[in-house]
Amino acid sequence: MKGLFQRYTLGQLISLSINVIRTKMTFIKARIIRFPFDVRGKQYMSISKGFTAGVGCRLEAYPVGENKVLYIGENVQINDYVHISAMENVCIGANVLIASKVFISDLNHGSYGTDDVHDCPNTPPNERKLYAKPVIIEENVWLGEFVSVLPGVTIGRGTIVGSNSVVSKSLPPYVIAVGTPAKPVKKYNFESKRWEKI
Repeated sequence: MKGLFQRYTLGQLISLSINVIRTKMTFIKARIIRFPFDVRGKQYMSISKGFTAGVGCRLEAYPVGENKVLYIGENVQINDYVHISAMENVCIGANVLIASKVFISDLNHGSYGTDDVHDCPNTPPNERKLYAKPVIIEENVWLGEFVSVLPGVTIGRGTIVGSNSVVSKSLPPYVIAVGTPAKPVKKYNFESKRWEKI
């Protein structure tokens, strides 16, 4: 108890207690959600135990059918103002750490050359058909601040994506990737136990 008072003010402890109570009313398996927290389509989500979320996060699930489309594994931590949107399948593995202001989505308003479908720019964007391709984020991934993860990508186990990167193509496991589009710059060598430049 003494450690809590060294880390938090009394007001912060009261706020934390209220958030814990609200968390258990929202997602019983979650550890703590800091409110405000925006959830749309909760019945289409599967949130595992140990989930934590910062303030201002937004989770959306808009499936075509009645199946769950957003899966969050055990001990996933998302920080402030993360936005995750799912229509077909967004799957986040266990022990993933997501920094603040990250965007993850498996859908897009319109298609722009993908699968040889080209939506006309004269059609208002909100009237274009929604297209979706699954997003898979494997276990132990760490996404830095302001990362965007776009439809149709897989981020391999243990990979780190640097701040401000845009993941538009799949990334292999055990790499550090940066840039727009995100590209691997280092890979972990399990023999030398070092991150080595690619």
